[in-house]
Amino acid sequence: MKKRFFMASALVAGALSCAAQLDVQLHYDLGHAMYGGDLNNRQRLTATIENFTADKWGSTYFFIDADFGDQTMRGAYGEISRELQFWKAPVAAHVEYDGGLNGFGSFNDAYLVGPAYNWNSKDFSKGVSLQVMYKYLAKHDQCKHSWQVTGVWRNTFAKGLCTFSGFLDVWHDNSVDGNLIVLSEPQFWFNLAPLKRVSDDFKLSVGTEVEISNNFVYPVNGRNNRFYAIPTLACKWTF
Repeated sequence: MKKRFFMASALVAGALSCAAQLDVQLHYDLGHAMYGGDLNNRQRLTATIENFTADKWGSTYFFIDADFGDQTMRGAYGEISRELQFWKAPVAAHVEYDGGLNGFGSFNDAYLVGPAYNWNSKDFSKGVSLQVMYKYLAKHDQCKHSWQVTGVWRNTFAKGLCTFSGFLDVWHDNSVDGNLIVLSEPQFWFNLAPLKRVSDDFKLSVGTEVEISNNFVYPVNGRNNRFYAIPTLACKWTF
């Protein structure tokens, strides 16, 4: 259920007739250092490729995460979504697929559909999106029909040097304590291109992401029934 901060770029789709952007991220996960053997099964490195394209009918967004640990690739996870918004109202029609593979086969296949409300500041340095969706969990034995609420935000400030962004997902799952899973991944980036004596084409950013979750992460011994806050050290190149 990872939606990287880049999804917030979709907030500008209503103002653009055609736009596209691609970025690549590398995250070093600090879960092992913070939680020890409890998270020995967690990846150490995650590489992310993501793309956003806007057109006159709306926008398309996708990303793919590749997880690495113990000198091998442990799995891959991706999301792809399409928003239709060829009218002036700030509400779009949102359709999404989430799924992936790991060493035991496929997991987390989900299909989502619902409305999305998008807002931007006049200069597009700030934006928020709110999505309320029906969610079909294809491989869930106990609860195939569910719902999900997603919030996405982005704020670029300090003359473009800093970006604070992220998402918050809340969805229903009757197999966990309280029947709710919460996942948020706020990110903070320091963008090097706006610095003096740095070329505008040097699109490198350094920063961090913190995976904040409840009932989401599976430890080595146990089940997804507790709270975690797991930071990363990260870098990103925007094309």
